[in-house]
Amino acid sequence: MIPNPITQDITLADGRTISIETGKLAKQADGSVVVRMGNCVLLASAVSSKSANEGIDFLPLTVEYREKYAAGGRMPGGFIKREGRPSDDEILVMRLVDRILRPMFPKDYHAETQIIVYLMSHDPEVKPDALAALAASAAISVSDIPFHGPISEVRVARVNGELIINPKPGQLLDCDLDLMVGGSADSVAMVEGEMHEASEAEMLEAIKFAHEEIKRQCDAQLALRQAVKQDSVREYSHETHDEDLRKLIHDKTYDAVYDVARSGKAKQERGEAFSEIFEAFVEANMSEEERNEKLGLAKRYFHDVEYDAVRALILDEKVRLDGRKPEDIRPIWCEVDVLPATHGSAVFTRGETQSLTTTTLGTKLDENRIDNVTFVGSERFYLHYNFPPFSTGEARPIRGTSRREIGHGNLAQRALKPMIPDNSPHVIRVVSEILESNGSSSMATVCAGTLSLMDAGVKIKKPVSGIAMGLITDPESGKYAVLSDILGDEDHLGDMDFKVTGTKDGITACQMDIKIRGLSYEIMEKALNQARDGRLHILGEMLKTLDAPRAEVKPHAPKLINLEIPKDYIGAVIGPGGKTIQQLQADTNTTITVEEVGNKGMIEIAGTDADGIERARNFISDLAFTPEEGKVYKGTVKSIQPYGAFVEIARGTDGLLHISEIEHRRLERVEEVLKEGDKIDVKLIAIDDRGKLKLSRKALIEKN
Repeated sequence: MIPNPITQDITLADGRTISIETGKLAKQADGSVVVRMGNCVLLASAVSSKSANEGIDFLPLTVEYREKYAAGGRMPGGFIKREGRPSDDEILVMRLVDRILRPMFPKDYHAETQIIVYLMSHDPEVKPDALAALAASAAISVSDIPFHGPISEVRVARVNGELIINPKPGQLLDCDLDLMVGGSADSVAMVEGEMHEASEAEMLEAIKFAHEEIKRQCDAQLALRQAVKQDSVREYSHETHDEDLRKLIHDKTYDAVYDVARSGKAKQERGEAFSEIFEAFVEANMSEEERNEKLGLAKRYFHDVEYDAVRALILDEKVRLDGRKPEDIRPIWCEVDVLPATHGSAVFTRGETQSLTTTTLGTKLDENRIDNVTFVGSERFYLHYNFPPFSTGEARPIRGTSRREIGHGNLAQRALKPMIPDNSPHVIRVVSEILESNGSSSMATVCAGTLSLMDAGVKIKKPVSGIAMGLITDPESGKYAVLSDILGDEDHLGDMDFKVTGTKDGITACQMDIKIRGLSYEIMEKALNQARDGRLHILGEMLKTLDAPRAEVKPHAPKLINLEIPKDYIGAVIGPGGKTIQQLQADTNTTITVEEVGNKGMIEIAGTDADGIERARNFISDLAFTPEEGKVYKGTVKSIQPYGAFVEIARGTDGLLHISEIEHRRLERVEEVLKEGDKIDVKLIAIDDRGKLKLSRKALIEKN
């Protein structure tokens, strides 16, 4: 029997349509939809277990986004001809979807839940990442999974001063603002993107513009849910509580926890003090039998006490865990050129967060090559972020790069990328090693990255700094506090994590996650303005260490020159089987790359020895020499004949300097003026039909 699917359409302002269809594919999932825009097709499914595993007190949510190579009419590269581990871009989309979905599930829902989104058909004119969250939310919306949605995400870009929803990839090449905004009909909950030094007001305008479209997409999902007659939500009971124990823990520990919170202790000392309070409570108030049965509950209730005490301290006394006021920034110290063998290095330390960042300068061979379904190309600037366990005093296995590391590295890369000169000769790799972490290590990466780039002699347009903002709210009293430069605990116990990077003139990147519903634009504006003040303070501290890029790259860093030769000479430079270029690299200790661009050959010569680079340049210039009429050359007299001299003006290229063209006076013999080996300037006055060169010396001599 052919299924009869149900479809809901969304029409964008420019007339393009997004359709959401359910009831045809993947019907054994709890919910599934097909989202289509143009020829871009996403299949999303949502499945959640009917029961929760015992002892689980969190939502085990997994979000997967995968791009199928068949979607772009391609086959996977390499030896293994099937899709493998996700690419960085796929992981970044997973994080975008996860961050907006996770806060929308009930806090007491702990069933294992999996959202899978496949790109099944790729349209070069559609960016699928802007549709992934819509597809995921729609799949949940047509199921009976408990969910405080729907939600959606849209991309908003500013092109030639105009804001556009879900722009085409070509339009993004000309935009100066590119944001992904996620939220529900009630409020914005997630923002991530990059800008070319936008103001706080311009960013807010873009967020508001995006939210209007999000509301329309949420309405469409509600209409789809109604059309499929999905008006029930499954019953669940994943938590069992002991209110007497909860009250006892609060009454016995709150004051002690509050005192530790306001003591200003360092992170590890504070953690140990909290642990001692809990252990003392358990010892004094719980029997061995109660500990066996309810220790897990007791830990949760004690965490609630920490949550309440820290928030009350900030809201009532305007005092934070480390003794700062809400707008204060932790102490900062920086150092550059800390690693002698690197091309650039810097340490940036803010409070108990520290990044050691290096910059490596490379050649075209070092470009980061990307071979995804939706993009094939390369990056000349890229940044990697590493978060080892010792940075938080932990001992745990290192099992590859985490999604978090990829996400934080991408944010820092987007923050710095607009400040990398378009004509930078080098390929640049920045690597941040987080050595200590207590809040906002990604922003420490941005600051250390700026200093490292300047230490390497990269002529960045302007230095960039970054700051993470937090928020504590009390809906009942209406009190709130915006926190600058948040600690890890303030992130964990707070209502917002808002990272903002920029120069002295504007914002370059941002990432915002809001954990509460209904955040007002007034609070968002205050956070942005407070972030600007903090960002500028941090920038000032950084510039005390190094206030401008170094004039030259380090002696051991590669120097680059670029040559342009006629396309016809590429083969001669490479030689049979690459023999010529390989021998030249060995003789001059350089790295040489050749690329065909149109009707030209683009040559890049890199090395640390200036003499070797110059010898390689001269060899290639001579090999690809194309003489031009009217041009003056410095040549060498190779042989003398009765009728003139043959002068070599480039390796393997010589011309005839006729005896009548040597001087303005009449000469009987060439030897009256020239001898073999003389270095002379000559002008190329003609090239005959046979390609023979005619030179003149007297054309460069003033006639008496």
